[in-house]
Amino acid sequence: MSTLATTPGALGAAEAVAPLVNALSIDVEDYFQVSAFAPYIERRQWEGIECRVERNVHRILALLADANATATFFTLGWIAERYPGLIREIADAGHEIASHGFGHLRASEQSRDAFAADILAAKAILEDVSGREVRGYRAPSFSINAKNAWTFDVIVDAGYRYSSSIYPIRHDHYGMPEAPRFAFEPRPGLLEIPVATIRMFRNNWPAGGGGYFRLLPYAASRWSIRRINRRDRQPAMFYFHPWELDAEQPRVAGLRFKARFRHYTNLRRMAPRLVQLLREFRWARADRVFLAP
Repeated sequence: MSTLATTPGALGAAEAVAPLVNALSIDVEDYFQVSAFAPYIERRQWEGIECRVERNVHRILALLADANATATFFTLGWIAERYPGLIREIADAGHEIASHGFGHLRASEQSRDAFAADILAAKAILEDVSGREVRGYRAPSFSINAKNAWTFDVIVDAGYRYSSSIYPIRHDHYGMPEAPRFAFEPRPGLLEIPVATIRMFRNNWPAGGGGYFRLLPYAASRWSIRRINRRDRQPAMFYFHPWELDAEQPRVAGLRFKARFRHYTNLRRMAPRLVQLLREFRWARADRVFLAP
């Protein structure tokens, strides 16, 4: 994979004094659909579990409206099938509808044909429900890496314009630390937008949200995003999940300590931190930050 000569979204010298606009993204899935819970909750159980995604997304929409910010909602086709009105609400509020696949299956655990069927189905459902073109895709659990780079060919063939499926860090469940830190073209016509990282001590460190935003002090996120904007002169790709604002969500029994710690720590602090993040930085949907008009 090669980096772009000019990264979309980067500002020229004449604009260097203006604050950069960062990309805010939300992975729209419910708490029981996270990959870490797969050993504890079977997929056949999903239909019988009360969904909490509507109330949590409504809360996010209110926060974004208050901050006059827009975002990209990487949404499961499974969610769109069951809550089409919610998808239309998101789109009608000026946010981007993008794809998170249909059933939250990791790309690394699917065959080429199964992966193609999954991302095609999600794109079709999301476009039908929202009435908008779906141009972006994010693999569940950032499950694209050097071992399944063929997924980029499938994403292009499915009609997507960009992907945000790589987190260039070392992690026990995902990560591709050798990947470029900023937007690049893995295939002609397809832009990959990695989640934000900072480079220190010859390693990439997470700076793009998710669990790290809850687990680390807020000051770490503020410092990291400022460093990316001011030192690297690049916009940051930031993400979180609706369930991270839901401190009252049901607790899953039998979790190992690591999964329990990562999922439930600081849920009550998430909303206030988001308010602060929205106030301190400029945010917009990914397509408007990274894609040419």
